[in-house]
Amino acid sequence: MKLKRIVNFAITATLAFSLVACTTINPYTGEQQTSKAVKGAGIGAAAGAVVGLISGDNGRERRKRALIGAGLGAIASGGVGYYMDVQEAKLRQKLAGTGVSVTRDGDNIILNMPSNITFAVDSANISSDFYQVLESVTIVVNEYDKTLIEVMGHTDSTGPKQHNQQLSEKRARSVTAYFASREINPGRLQDYGYGEGYPVTNNDTEQGRAQNRRVEIALVPISTG
Repeated sequence: MKLKRIVNFAITATLAFSLVACTTINPYTGEQQTSKAVKGAGIGAAAGAVVGLISGDNGRERRKRALIGAGLGAIASGGVGYYMDVQEAKLRQKLAGTGVSVTRDGDNIILNMPSNITFAVDSANISSDFYQVLESVTIVVNEYDKTLIEVMGHTDSTGPKQHNQQLSEKRARSVTAYFASREINPGRLQDYGYGEGYPVTNNDTEQGRAQNRRVEIALVPISTG
């Protein structure tokens, strides 16, 4: 059932993007229209997305193959390092002085966003300062669109464990919803909530708890290799 939901999402998202992008105005009636050829191309892209979802080795690979099948394209295996190097440099430039750390994990780029710029305590509403950060990220990831965007929410250990888990999930969803509202292909987006399960330091002090209340964004290249 879970795979079926993913497949249905891929079809819907792909068709929506294909039809919106290729809609034109009829010069005689003034109405929007989509040619039969474009509709056919959209259906073909959706079929490609489904093949990608089913044939992937895991969730991440399925999403990569779905996007490639839907026509997003991929980075040639030999060019991944350079593609991510340039993207990393632009992110560092855009995020300088914001408090966001930019690190590299192999070919992946990790953005660590601390609690003082993301969400108020016990809230999943994006803070005003965080909007500015997310907009800077949006500019870069829209330019370098051959990446998956994985958003991970984390909390400290204050409060009930189940509450923390739900809060981390809501925060991650808030970020992916913002990206989707900025015309980032929803097929690139995935959110995860990890609650208090992956602290970067101990929770014994307020400083430590503040470091653990964070949002991380991983940019993962979509490559042919």
